Amino acid sequence: MTNQHLTILTGASRGMGLAMAEQLLKPGHTLLCISRHANPSLTAHAEAEGATLIQWNEDLAQGAAVSRKLEAWLQGQSAANFASATLINNAGIIPRITPLSQSDADDLAQALRVGLEAPMQLSAVFLRATESWPGVRKVLNISSGLGRRAMASQAAYCAAKAGMDHFTRCLALDEALKPNGAKVCALAPGVIDTDMQVQLRGADDALFPDRKGFAGLHQGGQLSSPADAAKSVLAVLARGDFGQNPVADVRD
Repeated sequence: MTNQHLTILTGASRGMGLAMAEQLLKPGHTLLCISRHANPSLTAHAEAEGATLIQWNEDLAQGAAVSRKLEAWLQGQSAANFASATLINNAGIIPRITPLSQSDADDLAQALRVGLEAPMQLSAVFLRATESWPGVRKVLNISSGLGRRAMASQAAYCAAKAGMDHFTRCLALDEALKPNGAKVCALAPGVIDTDMQVQLRGADDALFPDRKGFAGLHQGGQLSSPADAAKSVLAVLARGDFGQNPVADVRD
């Protein structure tokens, strides 16, 4: 077995996902990014670092189709080529910020498909396709504090992240029964200065009673940069006790 490391990362075209991709691109690493749009800067970064980069332009609202493609790709790889294999489910969306009674059905479906269905589907095929691989296997689900704390006008996002937390707990129990089970964790990365935060603090006060709180985080300089957040998340992923607590927070 070589010292090559495989990472599959969703939502890598911007924000913390892009920052994680940049930090994962280093010699000896193969990075497969799954996003709606490729990021040309990653190609140049991979070439400069001597890393292997693959970018798939896929809509994770079509998670079943994407997962079948991933399973076929993984089955075509040689397990002996990789010392480790990691899936990072990072992609997520916040639909229109409004009470559930005023939400659009298609928006709700999109948020749940991208934020909950796709991570479950991708985790299932990743673990199935790599079950006989001898190297270390990990699943990192990027969760949120809102998966553990309810918030008005955020039903879909809160539900997706709460579901992610709980399916990760179930997955940890599954993998603990296997001789070479994967290490899994749903990790809240803290509050980060991304497009999501712009969306939150730009919402209508009449529809989102917590808007001022998010605006205050920005004004008070309390948001992490995507690069710093990515560094903290990847540091947790690299720890020897990763997965010991299946639901965690970088601030713990």
